[in-house]
Amino acid sequence: MKAAGLGALTGLTGCDAVGSVFGRMFAMPPRETHYITPTDKFYVVNYMDSPFNVSRNLNIEQYVVNVTGEVKTPMKLGWRDILNRPSFDQVSTLMCIDTLPGGDSLGTATWRGISLKKLLQEAAADEELARDVIFRGADGYDDSIPFARAMQDDVMLAYLMNGDKLPKEHGFPLRLIVPGLYGIKNVKWIVEIEVYNGDYKGYWQRKGWTDDGTIKIFSRIDSPGHYQALVGPTQTFRGIAFGGPNSISKVELSFDAGKTWAPAEIEPPLSPYSWIIWNYRWQPPKKGKYQVVVRATDTKGQLQISELIRPQPAGAAGLHTIIADVERV
Repeated sequence: MKAAGLGALTGLTGCDAVGSVFGRMFAMPPRETHYITPTDKFYVVNYMDSPFNVSRNLNIEQYVVNVTGEVKTPMKLGWRDILNRPSFDQVSTLMCIDTLPGGDSLGTATWRGISLKKLLQEAAADEELARDVIFRGADGYDDSIPFARAMQDDVMLAYLMNGDKLPKEHGFPLRLIVPGLYGIKNVKWIVEIEVYNGDYKGYWQRKGWTDDGTIKIFSRIDSPGHYQALVGPTQTFRGIAFGGPNSISKVELSFDAGKTWAPAEIEPPLSPYSWIIWNYRWQPPKKGKYQVVVRATDTKGQLQISELIRPQPAGAAGLHTIIADVERV
């Protein structure tokens, strides 16, 4: 649990009881906070190793995406067909369902791709029969989203990431981007799109994980780092917050283990589908160790879940906590 686990411990024993020696064993350096995650630092999670071989050996000129199922006009799209379709850019945050409080398995990128809605309209999907849309990857992975969600304008089939060709580890040549849903729903290496007349259970759903996949509200303290020595009368705290399907309206910090809260300053987000960056200037009243907690509220007024919940089956929850070690004011 990294810092989150230590935060739970300090909540029981008190910050001073943790002790500097024990605390520094779990020290973490500050993280850089950017709106766009560099592609080479973007998290990668796959359910098996074979996708890397599939992507590397793929002959792009022979690549085909089949649109099947409850459609009146089945389609076969080659690579050139995809590139010749109208495209759009979108800044979206992806997040792994295994991400713990304060975790790193999320990132924000600028994606370019084609509209899934327009593709399904062109295939004349039967709106009366359609219930789910299934996506199958070249690696054998599969998952689905509701047809109603697939027909929203923000769902894309992406082939560029941060201005460059989609890297093979991120789904080249084509991957799904559904803002607000965990990464398990954002299928990579797509080779088939099936409009389905039932409730389809994908790879992870067949193993007991959620079929909904809606991201829970998340917030994180990036700097200062956990147990970083702080010197001076003013300290700047900085981090991110992400609301999943909704944007963030408020971020608050507590310096007394959640007894009192103060609002942080929020920078304008790059899009409704991305994380936000927050900042807070703090004047510590005296030297010592402070248990600092962050929480966020989304634009619908929903407060981040404080209860510590494990990732399975529907995503983790809990508040990120660090120890601010003020050595001198």
